Amino acid sequence: MDGSGRPFQAMAQTALSEIGAALSRVSDEMAERICAEVLSARRIACYGVGREGLMVKALAMRLMHLGLDAHVVGDMTTPPIGKGDLLLVSAGPGSFSTVLALLGVSREAGARTLVVTAQPAGPAAQSADVVIHLPAQTMADDCTTSPGLLPMGSLYEIVQLVFFDLVSILLREKMEQSPDQMRARHTNLE
Repeated sequence: MDGSGRPFQAMAQTALSEIGAALSRVSDEMAERICAEVLSARRIACYGVGREGLMVKALAMRLMHLGLDAHVVGDMTTPPIGKGDLLLVSAGPGSFSTVLALLGVSREAGARTLVVTAQPAGPAAQSADVVIHLPAQTMADDCTTSPGLLPMGSLYEIVQLVFFDLVSILLREKMEQSPDQMRARHTNLE
């Protein structure tokens, strides 16, 4: 039991229900749109802050496993972005100063921009070419009258991880690759 007297399994079922409810509201069109943008990009630069950043890094890894030219903004080996490239960023609560700055740099360099967010009317989404809406609680709305069980932005971050892995499966199918082909690109330096 946790400090509230709720048994762990009851909390687990509530958390899974919240995750499932959020994912059930993500349209097929959102998944197809991100796939189309990724597949049409020469190079993909990925960025997010905090725990959202960890989920975006997980996506960048899956894109690399697919053989795509994907990088994480801030890594020393990330090349410049330009025409034909895609900046893919996360701004769950609608905006982060670094995300807005990177969107501006990318736009000036001629790259396309894609924002994954729970707040499609937020400043980051308003300045992007493409918006992927994941309708899940973030820190922007975790103090509502009926917040979910998962704290702060956890629901959004978990939904991101599952969404990104499902997108990687869709991409693998569209690229006609096998799981073994992806696995062959996994690092051996662990």
